[in-house]
Amino acid sequence: MRLIAVFLLLLLVWSAEPRRGLQSKVTERGGSGRVRGRGRAGVSRRQTQECKEYVEGGEKFLDCQDRQLTSVVPDWPKDIQHLLLARNKIQVLRDNMFAQFTQLKSLDLQQNVISVVEDEAFSGLSQLTTLLLQHNKLKTASEEVLLPLPRLTYLRLFDNPWSCRCPLDSLVRTLQVPSNRNLGNYAKCAEPSSLRGQKLKKLNMDALCAEGTSPGDGGKPPPGGPPHKVKPEAVSICTYKHAKLLDCSSKDLYHVPPELPPEIVKINLSNNSIKHLRPKQFLLSKDLKLLNLSSNNLQQIETAAFAGLLYLRELDLSSNSLHYFPYGVLEDLYFLRKLLLGNNPWICDYNIHYLVYWLKHHPDVRYTGLICAEPREFRGWRVEDYVKTYNGECPVDKYPEENDTGQGTQGGSANEAQEVTGEITEGGPLPQHLKEKEPNTFEIIRLS
Repeated sequence: MRLIAVFLLLLLVWSAEPRRGLQSKVTERGGSGRVRGRGRAGVSRRQTQECKEYVEGGEKFLDCQDRQLTSVVPDWPKDIQHLLLARNKIQVLRDNMFAQFTQLKSLDLQQNVISVVEDEAFSGLSQLTTLLLQHNKLKTASEEVLLPLPRLTYLRLFDNPWSCRCPLDSLVRTLQVPSNRNLGNYAKCAEPSSLRGQKLKKLNMDALCAEGTSPGDGGKPPPGGPPHKVKPEAVSICTYKHAKLLDCSSKDLYHVPPELPPEIVKINLSNNSIKHLRPKQFLLSKDLKLLNLSSNNLQQIETAAFAGLLYLRELDLSSNSLHYFPYGVLEDLYFLRKLLLGNNPWICDYNIHYLVYWLKHHPDVRYTGLICAEPREFRGWRVEDYVKTYNGECPVDKYPEENDTGQGTQGGSANEAQEVTGEITEGGPLPQHLKEKEPNTFEIIRLS
């Protein structure tokens, strides 16, 4: 009987096992579905985390550059002041696309593929002061896009294929208002051919809607010859790393770009072919704090080249062809704290003294690379050590032993006085006939 009960129990356990396995599979499938659901949410979170959030100067930045984004993500923090979206794949700026970021002060959208900006795209951004739209595919836009931005101070629109025809009229008129002096400074017409290369800021409004520039002009040049070719501004090939850093490195520049934006704080001009700095080339960029001119084959810096750079903190002049600084070059750099001078062929002669003199009187400036390259006898010396040898003690005057009593007493013979007089007289000792003894009308005291 007991044996039968055990058999029945085993039979029940065996019959229940497949059902439990089926339930387990269902649970695993459901669990897998939930995991996949969490995975999708996790992807969203990871995309958010890919953007770097940080605080600088008490303001919050969200760096979403180079993320292959096509739009903004809904769960980004809403309290950011600066949003960096450069080098993504955004094509269209939709109405209210940034409305959630009500505290935004700067918006960097450069180097996307934006071709359309809807009229309410920037709605809600009443605090925005800086908008970067350069290096995109914009052909036209209206002033409506700027109306929600009462505090807009800096607008970059260059390197877009602007179609300078009637639909662009309202935007161009807004850019040309005198108070909007920092809006769209370098933007130029790409078409029609009669206006190609002309700046929107200086465009003749009559030409904008003239019959010859209508969409059906076929790109024919105006009567009287080919259109005037305007040399592109060098600054238009530079890029903004963020709102206040202008990167002009490795752009094959032969001179400092004219009309540098006044709002920039850092500019990188390294690895170009700039050989000569002329006076006041950075005068408009009064807030500049870092200037990198390394690796330019720089040979000459004129006095007043750095005029106006009152707040410059760091100057990199390394890897150039500098021999010395002309007198006065550094006098405008009141708050300079770091000066990089390495890998220059400094010539240790009298011309180098100004640089050492200036550094001596500005002990807060940290500097590197001040090593003599010429002449050969001083090659490898620290320039400061060379200057010390140049300013060594003058030789001590020596007098004949018979005239020196060694006592250091006052007075002295007439011959001794005559010898001293002879030594300090231009042209050497006095002639013999002038060495006759004169009445002692005064006493010569020799200090030893």
